[in-house]
Amino acid sequence: MFDAVAKTVEKFGGIDILVNNASAISLTGTLETPMKRYDLMHGINTRGTFLVSKTCIPHLKKAANPHVLNLSPPLNMETKWFAPHVAYTMAKFGMSMCVLGMAGEYKSAGIAFNALWPRTVIATAAVQNLLGGDASMKASRKPEILADAAYVIFNKPARECTGNFFIDDEVMIASGKTDLSEYATTPGSTSFLPDFFV
Repeated sequence: MFDAVAKTVEKFGGIDILVNNASAISLTGTLETPMKRYDLMHGINTRGTFLVSKTCIPHLKKAANPHVLNLSPPLNMETKWFAPHVAYTMAKFGMSMCVLGMAGEYKSAGIAFNALWPRTVIATAAVQNLLGGDASMKASRKPEILADAAYVIFNKPARECTGNFFIDDEVMIASGKTDLSEYATTPGSTSFLPDFFV
């Protein structure tokens, strides 16, 4: 990790933004979750987010408009989000707790820490392979909605935009894009599967 960050700084002269997007998922109950899978989710999701953020912060302090964006959900402490898959929810919420804590810790340094989460299921390999296959893919939005929402967030002043838990379609609508039809995987569809935690 340290080498990757150092090589990035060497090649590009610094780091302006960080996106913590890597994630592991296992939608299993407590007894059905092997500890190896638990450790993988927490190692990638929570620990990975903490480690990469920690490694990039010294470089982000030097950037003109530094942003860290975690692909993680709003902190909604309701039983319904934990009961079906405690280990996964804990791992994803760990990423969100990094946003909450680091936004406060680095507010005076001017580094923005925010979270972005989709309102609907996004057409990814995880959806295809783990969450319903073709039927779920047809009721999904394209990943481009998250990319476009991230771009909007990165263009906000870091000192004024930190500690937020953004939802993709809300970001786009607030930016003036009210027609989101281009993001539907099925042209003309207005019926999408909701994502977790929203």
